[in-house]
Amino acid sequence: MRLHQLRSSHPRAGFELIASIAVIGAGVTGTSTAWHLAGQGHRVLLSDPLLARPIPSKPADRDLNGSTASLGVLMGHAFRRSSGRAWRLRQRSMTLWPSWVEQLNHPESPLQLETPLIQLAGSADEALRMQQLADARPDSGLQFITNERLEQADPPWPQAGHGAMLSKRDGRIDPLQLLRALRRSLVEHNIELRGTEVVELLRQSSSDQSKWRLLTADGGIDDFDVVVICSALGSTKLLQSLGHQRPMDAVLGQVLELQLNKPARPWSGWPAVLTCGGINLIPHGQDRLWIGATLEPGVNADPAATETMKRLNELAPAWLNDARVIGQWRGLRARPRERPAPLLEELEPGLLLASGHYRNGVLLTPATAEWVGQHVDQQSITNR
Repeated sequence: MRLHQLRSSHPRAGFELIASIAVIGAGVTGTSTAWHLAGQGHRVLLSDPLLARPIPSKPADRDLNGSTASLGVLMGHAFRRSSGRAWRLRQRSMTLWPSWVEQLNHPESPLQLETPLIQLAGSADEALRMQQLADARPDSGLQFITNERLEQADPPWPQAGHGAMLSKRDGRIDPLQLLRALRRSLVEHNIELRGTEVVELLRQSSSDQSKWRLLTADGGIDDFDVVVICSALGSTKLLQSLGHQRPMDAVLGQVLELQLNKPARPWSGWPAVLTCGGINLIPHGQDRLWIGATLEPGVNADPAATETMKRLNELAPAWLNDARVIGQWRGLRARPRERPAPLLEELEPGLLLASGHYRNGVLLTPATAEWVGQHVDQQSITNR
């Protein structure tokens, strides 16, 4: 069904809104962007073959994209930079996440932020930088932890012996719960969900503004005022046909589910997320643990790299080395080539790229959706 070119008044700014927007890609970024745009009053279609399948009840090693395979780590405050685009995006997302969770939380799709996050120092120099960062940001919820406190956790943390950074406001959000909450809200916003692939984008000229035609694998042909591409590794092919070169490389993220061989532990003193040398450990139930990282270029898993991850680069305590692997899954991340992640660009009037988030897709979701919304509103002003 073709989306009609209807317009509505913006409730806040008093200007006309572009009513027809297509968002391509239904991972966390694309789904959240569609939800945000619909909340601004736009008429939105979300297209992705993922929408033809229900969201899995739990991760499993089959047909997982970057979003559903993610651990959903939010590491925004414990970030050493204090300027630049990466820092601004992280800060904005961490400001927005609490209100997003409040809006999306529902008895049918409960959602919460799990905090805190603790990052172990890998060297004396890193510990010093952590201490300096905590001292420089007294209101950020950062605190340096000495080795004495590290010894109080049960089971004991893996230790590099140099202390750690506690970030009270960082942590994680469950990506599967987030996607379920978003899909429920998309239905409430009357967003059209099309579980099919967009195979081609065509420019359509008109007397007053540029328009875009989408051709989908099911034979659909629809015209839109704005197209937002959020399809990670799938973005490259769509853009090449339009003459835009934005190559991205696949990087494999892996997660192991471990069961402790000893009786159930209370995880006393453990945070929601513990990071050690870029590897994330997340307690999952009384005697289970997720351990994951994004560490392998390409699409094929290296068993040796997986084993090195499980051993935490030889920093794993005995109880972790003895844990049994009871599950494993993986997903691909899109890393921009020779450009910083993510790719947030207006390539042409009405053609927006919001993709290539690499390791930080879930973290940067609110800031990305807001960026898209601002550019759409700006075009609305231009086309008045």
